Amino acid sequence: MTTTTAGSKRWLIVLGTVIMQMGLGTIYTWSLFNAQLVSKFGWELSSVSITFSITSFALAFATLFAGKLQDRFGLRRLTAAAGIMLGLGLILSSQASSLPMFYLLAGVVVGYADGTAYITSLSNLIKWFPKNKGLISGVSVGAYGTGSLVFKYINGSLIESAGVSSAFLYWGLMVMVMIVVGSLLVREAPVAAPAQAARGKAALSAAGPAVPVLVKDYTVKEMLRTKEAYLLFVIFFTACMSGLYLIGIVKDIGVQLAGLDIAAAANAVAMIAIFNTAGRLILGALSDRMSRLKLVSATLLVTAAAMLTLSYATLNYGLFFACVAAIAFCFGGNITVFPAIVSDFFGLKNHSKNYGIVYQGFGIGALSGSFIAAFLGGFKPTFIVIGLLCILACILAVSLKPPVQKQVKEKGMSLKPSRHTA
Repeated sequence: MTTTTAGSKRWLIVLGTVIMQMGLGTIYTWSLFNAQLVSKFGWELSSVSITFSITSFALAFATLFAGKLQDRFGLRRLTAAAGIMLGLGLILSSQASSLPMFYLLAGVVVGYADGTAYITSLSNLIKWFPKNKGLISGVSVGAYGTGSLVFKYINGSLIESAGVSSAFLYWGLMVMVMIVVGSLLVREAPVAAPAQAARGKAALSAAGPAVPVLVKDYTVKEMLRTKEAYLLFVIFFTACMSGLYLIGIVKDIGVQLAGLDIAAAANAVAMIAIFNTAGRLILGALSDRMSRLKLVSATLLVTAAAMLTLSYATLNYGLFFACVAAIAFCFGGNITVFPAIVSDFFGLKNHSKNYGIVYQGFGIGALSGSFIAAFLGGFKPTFIVIGLLCILACILAVSLKPPVQKQVKEKGMSLKPSRHTA
């Protein structure tokens, strides 16, 4: 295969992944449906909004098994099946008339399918571009954010014109087509080449461009024997909880805390999508040029400041949207940078399985925000707790180092860092 042909093949895989990720990212429009479902069925808003938390938890849970399913069925068949499953979950939701059915269909089924396709297509794309992990991760998860932005308008229009139940039907059909079409364009990355190229060489790591690290491909069991895996989980959990809690109820926060009308508050959904996507692209690319963990620590500090502002300040239109934009930008960046951090720490060979473990912070974070809010009885005390946790996670991120790097220093080895270029 010529270099030109190989390059064309890689970018066709990028296109397929982007199409899939855009379809998968549409679940972030869920807050548009909350008030409409409350109005139609007379349920409590807090009960309806739990659906998105269940979706997020099921998404994360699916990543534990997605790598093994990919080994058995192959990437293309697995992602196509996930697309069909996700689409059917939404289509059947159009016929649901009870909360348990929404929890099962729009929550468990949709979330599990979304997580399966998300983690496998993302990890596969990173393996195709091992020298630009941050940038290519940003492209992939940036597409995920773009899907939520585009479908904010599509789903909003469908709800208004066809009603909330029919909107699920059309949404499911469109997403199913997008994911299945995208799956036809992807190819699995060769596993051996990147792993062999990495072994015995120095690579730029989460610790920073100037710090050489001996790359090692950890198995899941080996990774779980390191304390770094658990500290990364805590940091990721905190970063995810801050963003996911806001995404699930941002429209309601605008109405209740900032005094916005429903139409103005709905613009916060688009604001989140725009800045979420921008954070993924900008911080993903930036993470290839500087310490990824220092970048994460900065985003956590900004998130803490925004959360505490939402809690203590008297909110107006501008301040509310500034805080929302900051949290969404940082959340998007963290979601993008963490896959690369996990590969920096534990290698590329078993990336989808290892990242699947750390990614459980996403699901637990999604549920934790809702539980904390229910326990404390409101938005503001929840923001305070999340803000303080972000400060703690920031401190952890600044002090954390890759496990192999520490081994190299202990053995007194001297390594030359490789160039991090395409």
